[in-house]
Formats: sequence, structure tokens, C-alpha cells
Amino acid sequence: MKRFCHNLLLLIVSGISLPSIGQPLPKVQVPTFKKDTFNIKKFGAIADGMTLNTVSINSAIDACNKNGGGTVLVPNGFWLTGPIVIKSNVDLHISRGAVLQFTSDFDQYPLVEGNFEGVPAFRNQSPLSATNAENIAVTGDGVIDGNGDAWRMVKRDKQTETQWKKLVASGGSLSEDGKTWYPTQKTVLGSKTKEPGVIKPGVTRKDVEAYKDFLRPNLFVLTRCKKILLQGVTFQNSPAWDLHPLMCEDMTVREIYAKNPFYAQNGDGIDIESCKNFIVENSTFDVGDDGICIKSGRDAEGRKRGMPTENGIIRNCIVYHAHGGFVIGSEMSGGAKNLYVSNCTFIGTDVGLRFKTARGRGGIVEKIYVSHINMKDIAGEAILFDMYYMAKDPVPLAGEKRDAPKVELLPVTEGTPQFRDFHVKDIVCDGAETAILIRGLPEMSIKDIDLQDMVIKSRIGVVCEEASGIQIKNLNLVTTGSGPQINILNGNNISFEGMKYKDGADLLISLNGERTAHISLKNMDTSKAKKKAQFGNGVKESVLN
Repeated sequence: MKRFCHNLLLLIVSGISLPSIGQPLPKVQVPTFKKDTFNIKKFGAIADGMTLNTVSINSAIDACNKNGGGTVLVPNGFWLTGPIVIKSNVDLHISRGAVLQFTSDFDQYPLVEGNFEGVPAFRNQSPLSATNAENIAVTGDGVIDGNGDAWRMVKRDKQTETQWKKLVASGGSLSEDGKTWYPTQKTVLGSKTKEPGVIKPGVTRKDVEAYKDFLRPNLFVLTRCKKILLQGVTFQNSPAWDLHPLMCEDMTVREIYAKNPFYAQNGDGIDIESCKNFIVENSTFDVGDDGICIKSGRDAEGRKRGMPTENGIIRNCIVYHAHGGFVIGSEMSGGAKNLYVSNCTFIGTDVGLRFKTARGRGGIVEKIYVSHINMKDIAGEAILFDMYYMAKDPVPLAGEKRDAPKVELLPVTEGTPQFRDFHVKDIVCDGAETAILIRGLPEMSIKDIDLQDMVIKSRIGVVCEEASGIQIKNLNLVTTGSGPQINILNGNNISFEGMKYKDGADLLISLNGERTAHISLKNMDTSKAKKKAQFGNGVKESVLN
């Protein structure tokens, strides 16, 4: 067997910095393993696609762990299995030509106490998991398939007529309005349950068993693990999130492929939650929800945990279909900081750079550095900062109507989130609905955002609401719509320098809101627009200079 020489994997070299950012990168430790190999065939595993190999594979892992570690080899073949638990000092190696297929028999997945979307919750045991393990890996060139199609509900609007008829004919149940297909009646019941699975007083395991099928597991959950390597493997068809490292340290994700159908609800690629010291590089994501996502717990539970996601590097990755290419939130109540994103490509994502939160979350997201991002065919915003996250797809489906969020001034509390100290530069986007949308709260502006050296082609230009200390420098904005190039509502200390825009634009800048002040246009030809500025009620012309 071709072995990876893990001790030669040098990920981070002290003193190296990201291009054009100048910040020192975090250091990430990588695991090393003994040379011993434990072939699952020697533990009775059979690659016929019908034999359930759960006991054989877990026995090989146990033996490897007790022997001081090494490699558990999954050789070429089709290996059907139930849940697998990885233990310390084990490298689970999926060979090229191997498919590790998790069973669609829900009875093989017991209910366990876990965590989902930032809160403690009962879930079905994950197909692949590790808890309190150290020095672990999943490597190789094979495929890990979570059999997600057996678990997930599907919206009719995300299927062709032929696909929908085939799905309905396969069994399952339809929602009362006929717009959603569910695989089982238990799934239907769970969809009608308030806060399904959430662990709270008065909710028993027996209560949850009634709708067990609805509690879709994440494909691979790592909880409180240290020194992790995921390399080369395809993780696909997850019931919910694909990869979910939770409260982990020193994690390397390299050259993996996370793949889910575009219609997979909650089908995220990787959700890095309350982790520190990690790198995700040279990997590809093509999924049903967010691609590369940073989280740190939800609302009071996340603040109680108090563990930010910090000291992370994301570089040289490609994201195809996803709700967002690189995402922070919306469950970011423990905060996020010291994140470095560079040299990534987003093609066909709903949003490119997506930073989302909502009232009640709390948490501070700061010291975020992004550079050298290329985007194409973005359905929504190329760059989005939004404090009105609505837990819906970022781009409405055909015929779907959405009202603008209700704007009201509320007191600042521990549940008031904060976005501040972002640095984004060297961005190219060929096609988006909106170039930049920054939307803060009346009681908490989005603050201190530095955006520079960008070329963005979009229908709508820059929209900035409830924001302070925004600097946009050297933006070449190519809009195809007829509205203002810049639209500001209650913005303070906002600067545009060296901006280029289309000749003959109807309006360069629209200023609204009684709190709008200190708006500057520097080193740019304002005469190219038919009208330079429009001032709404309560806005004095003196705010613009």
C-alpha cells in the first residue's frame, strides 16, 4: 500500500504571510502515525455491497488504537457499513477504488446527544465520528458516501418534473401543500415539531424517538479532537452537513472533495465550529448549502460556550454550487477572529463572501483578512454583510415573495451581534446581482470595513445601510441596472476613493437617513454620471464631500 509520509507534511512555516495582507499565519500541528497497517478484510469485512461491515471496520480501528496506532486500510471495493467511530492514533485510509457506503437502514443509527446548528440536540449517530480523539486522520483517494438521499426531504421547486414524479413514485409522503417530499412519516412529524431534537427540560428521548428520522446526522462529526488530518477523500451525499469539526484544535483539511446535490437542505460542505488553529486548502466544494462555513454556537448556548473560531487559514479552494463560497454565521455567538482567506474561486454560488447574523446571536466577528478571490456567475451578492439573516435560501425561488426586514431601533444587549475590522482586497467578480451589500442594525452598525482593489460586474452597485467606518478604494464597478451606483442609508464616515463606474450612469450616489454623515468621494470623476447625488428627506448636502 502506498503510505502517506505524514511526518513530512509541513503545512505552516513560521513567518510566512498571506499575499498583500502582511499578517503572520497561524501554526497548525499535523498528526504522525506508526507504520503498522490493519486491513479490514482481515477482520472479516466483505466487499459485496450487501454485507454490513460495521463490526469488522470498528474492530480494526479498535485493534489499531490498542496497538499504539497506525493505518486502518479500506482497500478497493464496495464496503457497506453502519456508523464508524475513529479513535486516537488511527489513520482511516480509503484506497482509490474503494467506496465506504453507509447504510440506509435508520435502525443502525441510534439517537445520541450531540450538537446541531449551535445548540445541544438529540441526533441520529453520525455515520463517521470521533470524540476526544487525538492524532487522527482520514486519508486516501476513495469515496465516503453518507446515503443522504435516504434521509433528506426535497422541495418540489428544486426538481424537474421528471425528477419529481420519480421521487414521489418511490414512496414517502408529501406535505399538505404538495411542495415538499418526505422519506417517512416520522420525518413529516419532525417537520411539524417546534425545535425538534433540542435538549431542554421536559423533552425525553422517548419524545424524540417519535420523529427520529427527521434528525438527520452530519456525515462526519469531530468533537473536541486534536491533531486532525483529512486529505484526498471525497465526502459525499451527506444526510445534513458534510464535515463538522466542533471544538477541535490543529486541523488540516487538504485536497478533499465535498459533494452534495444542489437541492440538499442543510447540505453544507464544511462547518468549522468553535475550533482553533486550522487550515483548509486545495479543496473543492459543490454542495446544497454553504460551502466553507465558520460557526461558533447559537444565541445563549453559543455565548455560554464562549469558544470563538480562531486562527484559521482557507486558501486555494474552489466552491461551485453553494449558498455561499466563504461564509461566517449565522451561528457565530461565540465569535470569530484571526481568519485568513486567500486565492479562492467561487463559480455559481448564490453569494460569494457571505457574512451573516441576526439579533439574538451576540458574538463578535473581527480581524478577518480576505484577498485574491475570483468569482463568476454569482446569483446574489458578491460580498454580503447582513445582520438580518432569515434562515432562508439567499436567492428566492421562482414566484417566492419576500418582504424587506422590519427596521426598528432596539436596545443593545448581550444578544446584539457585531461585525468589525474586516479587510478585503483583490477581488474580481464576473457577474452578480449586487456588488456589495452591507446591512447593519440601527443599534449596532457594521464597523471598520476596508475593501479595496476590486473589479465587480453586477446589476446593482453598492448598498450600504447602518454602517460606519467603511472604506472602499479602487473599485471598478460595472453595473447593468439603472439605479444609483451607490445607495447609502444611515451611513457614517464612509469613503469611496478611486472608484470607476459606467459612463452615463443616471445617478452616482443616493443618500438617505437622518443619521447619514461624513460621506466622501475622492479621486474619482463624478461628472460621468447624469446626476452626482440625490439627498433624501433629512439629509443635508453638506454630508457629502
